[in-house]
Amino acid sequence: MWLLLILLQAAALPAQLCEAPGEAAAVRALSARLLGLGAEAGGGARPQDAIQHRYSRSTEVEWPETGRLALYLLGLRATCPPPEPGPQRSLVTWLKYYLEEDWAGSRRHGHPLTSYYQYSLGVLALCIHHKRVREEVIRRLLVAEQHGRFGHAGGSAADTEAVAVLAFTCLERERLVGAGLVAELRAATRGARRRMVEAQGQDGFFGNVYSTPWAMQVFIATNTCQTQPAYGRAMAALLENLDAFTTAATMAQVLPVLHGRSYLDIASMHCWEEPDTLTPIGPEPPPKMPGNKVVQLVVECHKPRCPQRRLYDQVVPVPAGASLLDVLRVAAAQGHHNFTFDTQDTPQGPFLSRVLGLEAQQQKRSYWQLLTTPNTSLQMGE
Repeated sequence: MWLLLILLQAAALPAQLCEAPGEAAAVRALSARLLGLGAEAGGGARPQDAIQHRYSRSTEVEWPETGRLALYLLGLRATCPPPEPGPQRSLVTWLKYYLEEDWAGSRRHGHPLTSYYQYSLGVLALCIHHKRVREEVIRRLLVAEQHGRFGHAGGSAADTEAVAVLAFTCLERERLVGAGLVAELRAATRGARRRMVEAQGQDGFFGNVYSTPWAMQVFIATNTCQTQPAYGRAMAALLENLDAFTTAATMAQVLPVLHGRSYLDIASMHCWEEPDTLTPIGPEPPPKMPGNKVVQLVVECHKPRCPQRRLYDQVVPVPAGASLLDVLRVAAAQGHHNFTFDTQDTPQGPFLSRVLGLEAQQQKRSYWQLLTTPNTSLQMGE
C-alpha cells in the first residue's frame, strides 16, 4: 500500500493555496475510503518487512522493477519511518541498480527496459531520498523529453511527462545537478508545462482522469497552480469525477493534489504524530443494474506477429452493469469459441497480460490496447 501513506501524512500538514477549495468533506470522505482499503489489505504486517524480504531474496530478476520500488520508497518516506537506516538504505541501493539497468537498456534498445514512466519514477524517488544520480542517467531522460519519446501508439503521454518534470524540478530544488544541467532542466520543465496547457481536453483533463493528478502536481511543484487557469479547470474536473478513483493506488494518487501537495513535499516535510481523526470507510459493493446487454468483442493483432489480423469476433451477452473483465470472463466461459485470457494483479487492479495465447511483453514493447468503438481508449474500471 505504497502511496496510501503519502496522503495520510498530507492530511496533517498546514493548508496550501493549491488545495481543493471548499471541498473538505469530499476529500475527507475519499481519505476515509482509502484508509478503509488500507486496513482491509494491511493484515497487521509492516509493508517494509514484506518488500525488504522480496528484494533480499535474489539478484536474479527478469527486468528492472524500477517503478514499483520507486513508488514504494516514496510511500515509505512519507510515513516518517523510525530511524532504521539499514533496510531503507538497502532498498535505495536496489533502486539505483534497477535504474542503471534501465539506463543501460535505453542505450542498447533506444528505450528503457521498463518504460520512461518507471524510469522517471526512479529518478524522482532517488532525488526525494537526496541521492545523486549520474548525469548520463538524467540526460537520457532529458533527451527523451526533448524529442517527444514518451508517447506510444498515439496515446497520451501526460503522466509520463509529468513524472519526468517532477524529477527535473526535484533535482534542481535539491541541488543535485550542476548549473549547466539546471538550465536545461528548467527549459524542459517550462516547455512541458506549456504543452500540458495546450493539450488540456475540453473535459478539463490532462490526458485522462487518472493522468490528470500527475500533471497537476507539476503546477503545484513549480508554484504556478494559482496563476494557471488550466489548473483550476483540472481541479474542477477532478472534483466532479472523484467516484472514478476506486482502487487504493488511484485514490492515493489523487489525494495529495486535493491537499495542494506534490510528491516533492516529501523531501522536506517535518514528521509528527498524526491526529488520528479519520474513521475508515469500507468499500461498498457496486450497485446492480437491471437487464442485460450484448457486447461485440473483437480481438485484433497487427502484422507481422499475426498473419490473420482479426483473431476473434463474437457477440457476448452480459448483465447490463458488466465491466470489460466480466465480458472477458463470459467469453472464456462460452468455450466453443476457444477464447482465453490471463491477467496479472497490480495495485491499480487486474492487468490484461495475455489474450488467445499472445502475451504482452514489456521487453518487446508490446501490450494489449483496450478500445471501444470506433477508436476510443477505455478508462480504467470500464
